[in-house]
Amino acid sequence: MCASKGERWRGGQWRGGFGRAVPASRRARLLDAALWLLLCAAPVTGAVSAGGPDTVTTAVGVPLLGVATWLGRRWPVAAAAVPLALSLALDPEMLTPLYWPALAVFGYLAGRRSAAGRPALWLLGAAAFAGLPLCALVARDLWGWPTQLLTLLFSTGLPWLLGRHRRTYAELTRAGWRLAERMEREQQAVADRTRARERARIAGDMHDSLGHDLTLLAVRAGVLEVDPGLDATRQAAVGELREAAAEATERLREIIGVLRAEGEDAPVTPAREDPSALVVRARASGVPVTLERDDSTDGLPPMVGPAVRRVVQESLTNAAKHAPGARVRVAVVRERSALRVRVVTDPASTGPLPGVASGGSGLVGLDERVRLAGGSLRAGRTVDGGFEVVAEFGASTTAGAGAGAEGAGAEVVSPPSVGPFALAEPSLGAGALFAPVGGSPGAGALSAPVGGSPGAEALPATTEGSPGAEALPATTEGSPGSAALSALELERARSRVRRGLTQTVVAPLAVLAGILVLMAPISLASSSLSVLDGDRYDVLRVGESREKAEAGLPVYTRDGPPDGAPRTPRGQECVYYGTRIASSDAYRLCFEDGRIASKARVGTGG
Repeated sequence: MCASKGERWRGGQWRGGFGRAVPASRRARLLDAALWLLLCAAPVTGAVSAGGPDTVTTAVGVPLLGVATWLGRRWPVAAAAVPLALSLALDPEMLTPLYWPALAVFGYLAGRRSAAGRPALWLLGAAAFAGLPLCALVARDLWGWPTQLLTLLFSTGLPWLLGRHRRTYAELTRAGWRLAERMEREQQAVADRTRARERARIAGDMHDSLGHDLTLLAVRAGVLEVDPGLDATRQAAVGELREAAAEATERLREIIGVLRAEGEDAPVTPAREDPSALVVRARASGVPVTLERDDSTDGLPPMVGPAVRRVVQESLTNAAKHAPGARVRVAVVRERSALRVRVVTDPASTGPLPGVASGGSGLVGLDERVRLAGGSLRAGRTVDGGFEVVAEFGASTTAGAGAGAEGAGAEVVSPPSVGPFALAEPSLGAGALFAPVGGSPGAGALSAPVGGSPGAEALPATTEGSPGAEALPATTEGSPGSAALSALELERARSRVRRGLTQTVVAPLAVLAGILVLMAPISLASSSLSVLDGDRYDVLRVGESREKAEAGLPVYTRDGPPDGAPRTPRGQECVYYGTRIASSDAYRLCFEDGRIASKARVGTGG
């Protein structure tokens, strides 16, 4: 639905030019004054047309309706009590239509404006129970109480239920908009989180690529440093070059560690480089490496090719760092329709290169990359003391299916805590796995803190500077916490709907059932209290004064004439009394000019 130029949506209602031109407080006063004038129309019209006592009643009722209108915004239930009291004062059966509009309006506003429904129910209950003594003692008609209950139900109860329904609907609408806004903020936070992971992945790729190159540079410098063909000055210069390369590698690791602290890895396509080129570069740097490769490994899917390159690159880098001079064998072959990448490093005869530090996160990131590509990774010592890294990719993955990590299940053996392949942080194992956000394949990963390695800290629930970050709960879209919040909101909405249904359907039916149940004892009481003793009837004489006759008559009369009774004589007022309990005939006494004009026994047995 489109709004016109002068309209806008606020608080679940359309606000037009009137809402902008008039302040809220003044607008409320104007609306209350208009409501008061409308509600006073019926009593004033009735007083003008009828006159007499109605004029006095109107003189009292009109200002009281003004008080009720003034109370309606702060105390809506108290405001609804005013027309109820006026209506009961005029007629215990509440059959006076002068205040029906006020009963309906204030009943609706009590349901619409009041957050709690119990005070209104207490008010309606008090009005219902007050009707019984009023009908019994003032109107002297027990059958007037069921009439009063029905009038109360339809004039005030049903409008109140309608107001409660409108309030519940407005609350659910506002809750829906709040939920939509929260979901929008969560989506924005997820987008910010994804961008942070993207930057972290790029930083990781920079570390892997530049760290590999700097390590090879340090290896070459170390070879030149001990070259007997160079004089001492040049060897010293080469040594300084090797130390500078090692310091650059360490500084790069620290910088990348800071970048990784903002988020974890996200899927990104790194620079394309064939594993054969990596082997050639490593061999040119002095690493004794051999490559075994099938022709069938060409043309790998986008996610598998970079993963294979990363396995080879990380393994050669670790070998150059921790086992300089050791022989390295690289095999990229297909075995039983699956791609297998195996890098085996022989035991090292010497220790690691001096000044070369381990970042402690290479194998962890490698495991994540392989897992996201749909493969599994194993890393650990061999039987002869060397080190082996094996990555396997299933047939569906290497066939270009692009399956993610879902169901891949990497099996990783943590690298040793001592020896040439020891990690800087022993608690960091290559088997540290991270769950993708939302469970989607290749959707990136959010990690819990792992061993204190750089970049292992988990990204906070909200990204600083993102819209709505302060109000965002500590959940991400698709996470169990978000699902729990949504389930809680749904359960609350269902509970409100159930309560509204109970109030709208069950409550009126319960009132009607109660009225039906009360009709039996009321009928019995009315019949027993309206019986006129035969002897007392016999002593009544035509022409006797009504005041003297009523002194010995029952307090209550029958509710109308029995079947078969003749018509009331013109100009006379007749009352009927039972001859016995639940009798089908009655004694009729007709009065005219304050005296008994006639008496008779009427009915089917009369």
